[in-house]
Amino acid sequence: MAAHDVPIGDDTIRLGQFLKLASLIDSGSDAKSVIADGLVSVNGEVEVRRGRQLHPGDTVALGEESARVTRG
Repeated sequence: MAAHDVPIGDDTIRLGQFLKLASLIDSGSDAKSVIADGLVSVNGEVEVRRGRQLHPGDTVALGEESARVTRG
């Protein structure tokens, strides 16, 4: 499945915030658990840091869904 573009208002966004903004999760507490469980990848690599800074062009995947960070 192709990643859908999700614009952000700043130059960076934290991974936990982006998961919610991209509607890949329902709440911030969900972000903590899916990241800690190693279910999230950034640019094809598993990421376990909720505070990871994402930049335009980064692609985040959770299960079958993925979203690409774009500049808003």
